[in-house]
Amino acid sequence: MTLALDHLGAEAPKRDRRATARRVTLTLAVLLGLTSGVSVSVGASDASLNTAMIDLINGQSMSDLNRIVLWDIRLPRLAMGILVGAALAVSGVVMQGLFRNPLADPGIVGVSAGAGLGAISAIILGTYLPAQVLVWTGSGLVAIAAFLGSWVSVLILYRVSTRLGQTSVATMLLAGIALGALSGAASGLLVYMADDQQLRDLTFWGMGSLAGATWGKIVTAAPIIMIALASTQFLARALNGLAMGEAVAHHMGIPVQRSKNIAILAVAGATGAAVAVSGGIGFIGIVVPHLLRLATGPDHNRLLMNSALLGASLLLCADMISRVVVAPAELPIGIVTAILGAPVFLWILLRRHGTMGM
Repeated sequence: MTLALDHLGAEAPKRDRRATARRVTLTLAVLLGLTSGVSVSVGASDASLNTAMIDLINGQSMSDLNRIVLWDIRLPRLAMGILVGAALAVSGVVMQGLFRNPLADPGIVGVSAGAGLGAISAIILGTYLPAQVLVWTGSGLVAIAAFLGSWVSVLILYRVSTRLGQTSVATMLLAGIALGALSGAASGLLVYMADDQQLRDLTFWGMGSLAGATWGKIVTAAPIIMIALASTQFLARALNGLAMGEAVAHHMGIPVQRSKNIAILAVAGATGAAVAVSGGIGFIGIVVPHLLRLATGPDHNRLLMNSALLGASLLLCADMISRVVVAPAELPIGIVTAILGAPVFLWILLRRHGTMGM
């Protein structure tokens, strides 16, 4: 009888956590819907979904201006914001779970630095490419180069940190830091060669923006990001096990090496594609997982999905702020995420320090 009561007492907190996690998921889904609706309506033009719906109700066709603003500018920007925000947030969750380090993010393994090197190379050296290549790539040259740079970084990193079919997380961390430093040095050398216009392009690309969103970029990046995000949903049990150590995960029957491979490839794909189309956007991958762990705990079964929802919502909010704070001009979204994310991150660190000191 006593054992049964103890079992029921232990199950009650688990049910409460699951119920809380479900409520958080529903709340975040509603928040993303509301944020998406507002995002489409915010901007220098008065065009919005409301005006489009009113025109349809009154039997009027949408004006050419409204059609261009909504279909060619705001809806691609909305789609890109959702994809990039979800990719960065989920990548942060996976990296923190893989390294068992709450400060880990995709940049820690050199993925972002590799993407940056690829983009800088395209901006500065792109004019030396054959005309046929420039015609074939069009305006997507920088995005393609950034994505290739991220994948080359991951391949080098994986090669260095894997021996006899086993990937060392510690070696990967150190190699990622070295690879990031090397990419930064190469980027600095290229920047030294740049002219004034190229320096301006590099500055704005490094700060991040969704202003260049087009349906073509989304068609290119969306499959990669969606496949990467879908694959991470199968890592929840593995990440929960790795939190207790690789030896414990092995005893739980978790295929540790295969899980590591999937995690690395998923982060490389999601982050590489996101950085390629939006530039450098910080703090989403660090802050979002921390906020959700405070709300729902460390269980990755809900944390991965919730991070995708909250990351998308936060990036859309940052994008709206970037559009209105210096209207009709736009503030780079990376500045907004840093201004909003840094204080939150400091608060989280102080809260953790206060808890540990008690």
